[in-house]
Amino acid sequence: MYAEKTSAPSRKPVTVPGLRAMKAEGRKITMLTAYDASFAAHLEAADVDVALVGDSLGMVVQGRSSTLPVTVDDMVYHTIMVARGLSSTLLVADLPFMSDRDVPSALDAAARLVGQGGAAMVKIEGAGRICEVISAIVERDIPVCGHLGLTPQSVHKFGGYKVQGKQQDAADKLVADSKAVEAAGADMLVLECIPSALGARISRELSIPVIGIGAGVDCDGQVLVVYDMLGLTPGKRPKFSKDFLSGRDSIQGAIAAYVADVRSGQFPGVEHGFN
Repeated sequence: MYAEKTSAPSRKPVTVPGLRAMKAEGRKITMLTAYDASFAAHLEAADVDVALVGDSLGMVVQGRSSTLPVTVDDMVYHTIMVARGLSSTLLVADLPFMSDRDVPSALDAAARLVGQGGAAMVKIEGAGRICEVISAIVERDIPVCGHLGLTPQSVHKFGGYKVQGKQQDAADKLVADSKAVEAAGADMLVLECIPSALGARISRELSIPVIGIGAGVDCDGQVLVVYDMLGLTPGKRPKFSKDFLSGRDSIQGAIAAYVADVRSGQFPGVEHGFN
């Protein structure tokens, strides 16, 4: 069956320095997950700034109960597919569970995601010992995006998918960890499921772009799982997400609406955040 390709508008490629410039200029950064070439083409056509090949593919594509079984091979495979659907949107790929167990393993995984997969940046969860891993990857000129707050690879330690940083000591630790990730050389940071006020504070105090998912409207940008924001994920939709396909007649229209709402500050609303 023949399907006409989605045409993408012409624009300059989004770059890592360009994302920093967007933060400095107060322009919101838009980010969505993608796991194949078709969805990637829709993100490209809607002018999404960043496409994330998340290890969330373990849950939304593979049907697993967590992200933990996802392998480096899985990530490379899906990153290759997404890269084929992009031309100007920046491509970020997750380092999956335990690929960061030591510096050599993390370097190997990052090199594969960039060299074979075509990613421009890799994303890694955590701080502490992870800062050494971040520094080692950055020293090889591979840009890194950190990920703090609710880090899904630590789901068993957290006892479930729970909001992080609600108590003052936990909030202070998240601020310190965010600054440590930045000092280690990260070029961007994702904050997941933390109080909106804390997301705003960290975004103010860091010079690198801070992308929120359930971290409030005052972050420098937003990211959602594309299946969630299209209402495709079975079960209850996360509080921090919204069904952008509802009331619209196409996936392209839904993604365009998400981009417009993030850039205008209409999304996320108060109802999508945490206290």
